[in-house]
Amino acid sequence: MRYPLAASMLALSLLAGCSSTPMSSDQGAAVEDRSASSAGSIPTVRPDQPQGAGLAALRDPNNILSKRSVMFDYDSFTIRGEFMPLVEAHARFLVANPQMKMLIQGSADERGSREYNLALGQKRSDAIKKALMLLGAQETQIESVSLGEEKPRCTERTEACYAENRRGEMLYAGEF
Repeated sequence: MRYPLAASMLALSLLAGCSSTPMSSDQGAAVEDRSASSAGSIPTVRPDQPQGAGLAALRDPNNILSKRSVMFDYDSFTIRGEFMPLVEAHARFLVANPQMKMLIQGSADERGSREYNLALGQKRSDAIKKALMLLGAQETQIESVSLGEEKPRCTERTEACYAENRRGEMLYAGEF
């Protein structure tokens, strides 16, 4: 299929339409865990918990939620399939924790004009935001911005370094 964005959006919309597991009223939003065991459990942060408690769970290196980067191909804003489990895990976390807020920062490598890279970074952050929303996160929880080429992770002029800079970073309130 030569329409990867359309195929990805169709898959996301099908996933978003699936029902979730019922739960009692004191647990918050219902989320069905369909991930592999490597994804770990998705922690729920209650509104009465201190903000730091939720962020500590997000920093657990054994949990998929500690990973925050979605990498992109050159001149593309299509989320690669290998990053969909990461996006799905963060969507489940946002659904389970409606008080949590996320900032997505889209970045580009240094090739291209400043204006082009700002636009591409915005398209990348918007693609992640749309995927999260299709999976149940609320628009009010997510802000997407572009950093263009302004905050590179790597400054060498190699293809490997350029690849590190083509990304979207998912940050939670308290981290930005």
